[in-house]
Amino acid sequence: MTDTGAAGVMERPWKGPFDVPWQKLMMWIFIITDALLFAGLLVGYGVMRSATEVWPDQNIAFNMNYITLMTFTLITSSVTMACAVAAAFSGNKRHVTLFLWLTILGGFAFLGMQVYEWSHFIHAGARLTSNIWGVPQFSACFFIITGFHGMHVTTGVIVLLIVAIRSAMGKHSAQGIENAGLYWHFVDLVWVFVFTLFYLV
Repeated sequence: MTDTGAAGVMERPWKGPFDVPWQKLMMWIFIITDALLFAGLLVGYGVMRSATEVWPDQNIAFNMNYITLMTFTLITSSVTMACAVAAAFSGNKRHVTLFLWLTILGGFAFLGMQVYEWSHFIHAGARLTSNIWGVPQFSACFFIITGFHGMHVTTGVIVLLIVAIRSAMGKHSAQGIENAGLYWHFVDLVWVFVFTLFYLV
């Protein structure tokens, strides 16, 4: 709805600074603050690692092919999420639901692989305060950083499940799907940094 001003001119509803809907603005504010949390964790990891004389070789502690598959799975889910947003704005309800469920499937697949990675890491002797590689900070950083990210993926999957159910019922909005997509892309982008800085460097 638009309002008619004193001069009889139709006025656009206020949508927030920079002509952005307030829901989208709030999502961006949340993403920025959350990005600072992840940045703090990764910077802290970098400082801790540089202050440690010997750091375990990631290729020994992890199966890098498996971690790469995890990364590919999450990035692929970001592509399907983008397709869902595009379908929402084009009014293609059937494709919206399809791509949302494909994104959810990718999220579940990533979480399942992360659970397996954690169980394998723990079975190898890693604990929050100790591990077989002799550097307690190594496993502590792993559990904290990947665990924090895993919580975000879990939250994202729950949100997408709600959005997908509403979409199947015909109650979705393009703006709501876009906001969910912003969060999901953020989670995927954070993992790219985690993958690069923790597993590769």
